[in-house]
Amino acid sequence: MGATVNVNGRVFDQEHAVISVFDHGFLYGEGVYETLRTYNGELFLLDRHIRRLRASASMLALTVPLTDGEIASRFQETMAAAAIGPGGPEAYLRILVTRGIGELTYDPAACPAPSIVVIAKPLEELPEEMYRRGVKVALVDIVRNHPGSVNPIIKSNNLLNNALGMQEAVRRGAFEGVMRNYRGELAECTTANLFVVRNGEALTPPIDAGLLAGITREFVLETGASVGIEVREAVLKDADLLEADEAFLTSTTREILPIVQVDDRAIGSGRPGLVTAALLAAYRNGARKSTVGMAGGVAAAAPSH
Repeated sequence: MGATVNVNGRVFDQEHAVISVFDHGFLYGEGVYETLRTYNGELFLLDRHIRRLRASASMLALTVPLTDGEIASRFQETMAAAAIGPGGPEAYLRILVTRGIGELTYDPAACPAPSIVVIAKPLEELPEEMYRRGVKVALVDIVRNHPGSVNPIIKSNNLLNNALGMQEAVRRGAFEGVMRNYRGELAECTTANLFVVRNGEALTPPIDAGLLAGITREFVLETGASVGIEVREAVLKDADLLEADEAFLTSTTREILPIVQVDDRAIGSGRPGLVTAALLAAYRNGARKSTVGMAGGVAAAAPSH
């Protein structure tokens, strides 16, 4: 099933959705985005995604011209047009806000109105076998952007750094690539955040290691207490991953996915571990409970925190 696309308030199928080649999102990568999914047909953690979208946009001096309620409505309208939502398949959604159409210049004043695109399609969930077996990652040579250049905390449409890292990982037969920062510390995966498990604790690099503040990462940091697992930030090096008892990655669409191999080296027993499994179960339980009976509004889109 194809995607349904809402371009500046007008809905199209994926074959007919277009945006100008003079949009600065296309010309210069000037824009931000968020990826969301549904549970029980309802948007999960919508308020947190909107919060991060606005924070990213502010770092580009980019205006998001919709209220939170209007953003929620834009998602709901696109999902309805795609015939996904409550009672149907779970949804994958992406919102992109770009500088908009303008002259060939870096001057933001040349673009009078941002472009807003929402993409909705059925969520393609990973096979459960991947959660039972785990995945292989590669420690890639591509270094994560220095925060003084393009700060990774901005969820930017300009993803060349991530794409190059993932391409290297794919060439090496891995599901994901793990990137280091300019100091040689572990930062994050190319499309996900990274956790290692040591002595029963789940550890993830701090934000100042130069990484995206993942919404799933944030929820996992909160979820651990519900199952008696310490989840916290810590500066991590290669050895922390290679010698970990367990490891996993987190993202909106993949939840908590076990890592069982780094390059040619097994992590722990070479199988998903008990801490990872407990956090995954708690995460899914929390996600489904928080979306039962939701009315789709932004205020109800996340548990209180």
